[in-house]
Amino acid sequence: MIQPKLSAFDLTMIVVSLVIGIGIFRTPAIVAQSAGNQTIFFGAWLTGGLVSLIGALTFAEIGSRRPVAGGFYKLISEAFHPVFAFMLNWVIVLTYGAGNVGVALIGAEYINPLLPASFQGPTGIRATVIVTVLLFYGINLLGIRSGARTQNLLSGLKVLMMGFLCLGAFLSPFSRDFAPAPTLTPDYTASTAFFVSLIAVFYTYGGYQQVLNFGADVTNPQRNTPRGVIGGMLLIMALYLTLNYAYVKQLGFSQLPHSKLVAADLARTLTGDIGYTFFSVAIFVSVLGYLNASLLSLPRVYYAMADDGILPPIFKRVNERTQTQEFALTFLVVVMLLSLFFLGTFEKIVSYVMSIDTVALASAAATLFVFRRRARSIDTYTGYRVWLYPVLPALFIGFLLVVSANVIITDPGPAAIGWGLFASGFPLYYLLKRVV
Repeated sequence: MIQPKLSAFDLTMIVVSLVIGIGIFRTPAIVAQSAGNQTIFFGAWLTGGLVSLIGALTFAEIGSRRPVAGGFYKLISEAFHPVFAFMLNWVIVLTYGAGNVGVALIGAEYINPLLPASFQGPTGIRATVIVTVLLFYGINLLGIRSGARTQNLLSGLKVLMMGFLCLGAFLSPFSRDFAPAPTLTPDYTASTAFFVSLIAVFYTYGGYQQVLNFGADVTNPQRNTPRGVIGGMLLIMALYLTLNYAYVKQLGFSQLPHSKLVAADLARTLTGDIGYTFFSVAIFVSVLGYLNASLLSLPRVYYAMADDGILPPIFKRVNERTQTQEFALTFLVVVMLLSLFFLGTFEKIVSYVMSIDTVALASAAATLFVFRRRARSIDTYTGYRVWLYPVLPALFIGFLLVVSANVIITDPGPAAIGWGLFASGFPLYYLLKRVV
């Protein structure tokens, strides 16, 4: 039985690390390339932030109204149908373990040049990933409070380091030593450029929906869940907008689409020779926070699936003292380590599931309409309610579906593979129900 141990501050720090992975250090260049000009660029980041904030408001009510373990699966299953919830979460479970290791690999590529020579090369990078994963496996085995305290520290360091990079928004532009960038000539109309830009923006803002998995872990969820989710997204939105302004101010918008490591270039601009070292540490800390947050979150999805009889009961076994799902956590770590040998196409994996991720997010948000309709005049819920219901949740869902459609239109190949994985969950659900 899961016992609540997380405070509003714990949840805020988890939101920060679930959202701020590596995206903000890479996607601004992609957004700038799609946008073509500063107006569309900042418009996309502002719109994406506001829509994500609306999503946070929506999930704040869902999470406090239905505080259950593995909520991202459980709530969709309860509101719609277990097979639909399984098909969505099947894609998530299939890719997130590998995705976590892919993120860890990127972090290792940045930190390893600062380590002794024996850690250089592919073998050294893999060794760093293995040590990192096993370290956080051990921390989370000690208990959810241990994992949460580690999360608070890593998230705090991440915010401080991003805050330092944000100084570029308030300082006069430094001299730049970049080669002249070619003139940007996007192939899109203004409206198309805006919606294509939103694909990478929403990817960068994504992740906060996973806080639904901690519903049973939060103390006083009607009070702390809204505070944690909304507070975390407001902080993230402020950091993202400020940091993107710093990128443009210090590097120049014409250079931005051609910079593969925009944060590295910004750090080098602000701090000279030590800029690259600073950025390497910053990205690695960001990766550690994301990795730890995933190790906290994903076992709760296994718990919900086991509770529905789709996975064996051992997946929901909880240590009464530590509140850790020891078997589920071990299973996840084994999957992650095995994935080290199959990650040559990590960026393609992200593209495969992007359209599914937005549909899953829209589906989770739509559960609010179902729960409110079922309650009607006998609704005894007295906690937080999303403002301007049903307008804001409907607007949020509509934007997500537009982004999903844009992924399918602009990148149909990977999107088709993602939907193929989604469809394969249908027969697998009934197979697992029969076996388990």
